[in-house]
Amino acid sequence: MEPAAPRPGRPRDPDVDARILRAAVEHFGEQGWVGFSIEGVARRAGVGKPSIYRRWDGREALLLAAMREHLDGAGDIEPSAVAEELAALTRQWLAVYLGTGGRAALRLSVDSTTFPEAQALWEEVRRSVVLQARAIVRRAIGRGDLPADTSVTLLLDTLLGGVMNHVVVAPPDHLADLSADPDRYVVPLVDWVLAAARAPR
Repeated sequence: MEPAAPRPGRPRDPDVDARILRAAVEHFGEQGWVGFSIEGVARRAGVGKPSIYRRWDGREALLLAAMREHLDGAGDIEPSAVAEELAALTRQWLAVYLGTGGRAALRLSVDSTTFPEAQALWEEVRRSVVLQARAIVRRAIGRGDLPADTSVTLLLDTLLGGVMNHVVVAPPDHLADLSADPDRYVVPLVDWVLAAARAPR
């Protein structure tokens, strides 16, 4: 008698990864690092904890994957005038805060000052933006568009810090308008930063 063929396992739900990652950014956005847990994500996503542990080996790996999925982050910026490049970078970061993972990004930036694990995750999220900013400033200095002593750190802190502060304090109706027309805020901010960077010292 031939042995019975093995029964196929239950097909994997193609939407389960997306549900888990979305639940992770929403849960972290509400609870922060202290309250972020695999159990909480599983409950929110409607899955069992084993489903999460089969995909990620802990909450740090899960949160990093979720942030990468739901933060638009810095994409490639075509070389052009420095104002246009910085505006593109600023729009990208504004999209981060106004997108699905925006609340989680704000939480992570705050928690990174207290928890080493959150700091490591925040640096991973910010890395592509920092690299983009450095490349933009180097190109601008090379073209003579910015002084040779322009500080990437100060420039980035002013632009991205300004975006973060604006999103935090702006009323909801203004944020809706900002999503529809980001240049109403982005262009004046970039112009102001460039004027400061070019001012005689």
